[in-house]
Amino acid sequence: MIKIFAKLRDGSTTAISTKPDGSLMEAIRDSGIDELLALCGGCCSCATCHVHVDESWLSRLPDMSEDEDDLLESSEHRDNQSRLSCQILLTDDLDGLKVTIAQAD
Repeated sequence: MIKIFAKLRDGSTTAISTKPDGSLMEAIRDSGIDELLALCGGCCSCATCHVHVDESWLSRLPDMSEDEDDLLESSEHRDNQSRLSCQILLTDDLDGLKVTIAQAD
């Protein structure tokens, strides 16, 4: 099991224990956090699973795809820490990952 720390829109932080498989979006959704809509179900076609990754973790993530970049362009809350959680595959190396759920557009 690995732990993910998700900061919610109200400022509180929730620790999520999950297996290191699947996507970050699935782990957040399966933990019962309803702030992450994930309308497309994880197929990188909406951007409703937008998160801000803690800066100290960005270098550990794979590069952003062109599709992910294009989708994030539509968000008024995009910044240099923005990622789509459906595009972050969980591994043992991401134990302790810290993210913030982006504000809804």
